[in-house]
Amino acid sequence: MSPQTNPQPNPHTGPHTRPQVNAYTRPQTGSGAPLRAVPDTGPQPALRTPPRRDPDTPRDPDTPRDPDTPRDLVGIGIGPFNLSLAALAHPLDDLDTVFYEQRPAFAWHPGLLIDGARIQVPFLADLVTLADPASPWSFLNYLKTRDRLFPFYFAERFHIQRAEYDAYCRWVCENLPALSFGHQVDAVRFNPERDVFEVDFTQLGPDGEAEALGRTYAKNIVLGIGTEPDIPDPLRPLVEAPRVPVIHAADYLDHRETLLAAEHITVIGSGQSGAEVFLDLLRRRPVGREGLHWLGRTDAFAPMEYSKLGLEHFTPDYTRYFHALAEPVRDQLVASQWQLHKGIDAGTLAAIHDELYRRSLHGGWPDTVLTPGVRVRTAGRVATTKVELHLEHLHQNTRSRLTTDAVVLATGYRERPLSRILAGLDPYMRLDSRERPRIDDEYRLVMDPSVTGSGCHIYVQNAERHTHGIGTPDLGLAAWRSAAILNSVTGKETYPLPTRTAFTTFGLEQQEPRIPSARQPKVLTPLMDGI
Repeated sequence: MSPQTNPQPNPHTGPHTRPQVNAYTRPQTGSGAPLRAVPDTGPQPALRTPPRRDPDTPRDPDTPRDPDTPRDLVGIGIGPFNLSLAALAHPLDDLDTVFYEQRPAFAWHPGLLIDGARIQVPFLADLVTLADPASPWSFLNYLKTRDRLFPFYFAERFHIQRAEYDAYCRWVCENLPALSFGHQVDAVRFNPERDVFEVDFTQLGPDGEAEALGRTYAKNIVLGIGTEPDIPDPLRPLVEAPRVPVIHAADYLDHRETLLAAEHITVIGSGQSGAEVFLDLLRRRPVGREGLHWLGRTDAFAPMEYSKLGLEHFTPDYTRYFHALAEPVRDQLVASQWQLHKGIDAGTLAAIHDELYRRSLHGGWPDTVLTPGVRVRTAGRVATTKVELHLEHLHQNTRSRLTTDAVVLATGYRERPLSRILAGLDPYMRLDSRERPRIDDEYRLVMDPSVTGSGCHIYVQNAERHTHGIGTPDLGLAAWRSAAILNSVTGKETYPLPTRTAFTTFGLEQQEPRIPSARQPKVLTPLMDGI
């Protein structure tokens, strides 16, 4: 299952400290004037790139609100997961929400929207369907509004292209209120006098320059700040230096023409992104002059585990089971389950073999080298125009050097540290033995009772793999997790969720789903014995 997160470097957070701003002072104008302060009176449609067109006549998001009134929920970051939350929160008229995103518009893995590349979950894993199939924000309704429902029906595609999923999410953003693009959240603090969170933000102009400062208040915050490219330490200096193209796969399409101009290209990484980049480069290189190396640390270019029962590791049942395990056991499991989510789609592997076989039809072998079981020890530049990789084979215990003209790092992503945006909450945070945030079974950060006892909570999306397992970045659990968060925030079963989701029974002791207090069965107390 592919991680679905934003690959750009930290698009959602800013500095932890900033000048203390009164959000209600008169804006100052004129040359050299400081940034104006703005009250939180709701989303600012003028700052959002897409126009707002509501498909089912929602409440007016532009109605002025008291900026001193705490919102029920503030979302930070607008990737697929918080977009799912916003879509499911949309029909809840009693819930006051806003979602902030630094970027000017939605973009999902733009550097990897390679022609023909497909998401690795069925289209039912859209933003809402697995929690609310009748939602107007479903993928099928998107097709209907585009008059593409019958073409999709005849295409018989259960797995849609990445570019189409991105277009679907952008359609939701164009129509869904409560989304504020061009808003960079700078800091989050707890105000013990008011029992609310303070959220400081900066409004950004079309050029990304700061235009105004603002503050809003919230009882609940949902962090959806995504992940960032994981660059191995030996290669980090090369990425930051000019001349020789050494890029992360997250930026592949932006640099593809530059890469193709190189005589020799090396792709590092044996997961889905590495396979897709290698295949795309292979198809665009001349026969017999491919000049491609593909290296990976894993023992093989292994297919992803995609059996029906194997997929049940991406169910709420397994998530509950995993969360109840001891911390050391959870850590061991995550490390051992890589093939469930870091392997390569079998169709992509077949396409690579087919292309290599086609290139051998007229005799000779393509100029390609595919080697698993290799790690990059160190790397350096040679004569300013080439890169020398120092390699070690993990099983042969041998070392060698490879000189190349360009490198693509398909080395995955890592969760952005929450401390970047939650520095002001450090005294309240509760950490595990490895200094990671503790997260309860409702996706809430475990914090000091002085915060949670006041009814204030911070929820996380795609930052809880160490507590909730490998399904954390999976699109198939997005709608269910969003619905679970909304049930927790509202304190009732806003979205009824299934009590069982897998045929597999994980463990000898069953982990029952948490039921909101409103659903707890009432116990009648008899007036007297025998009645």
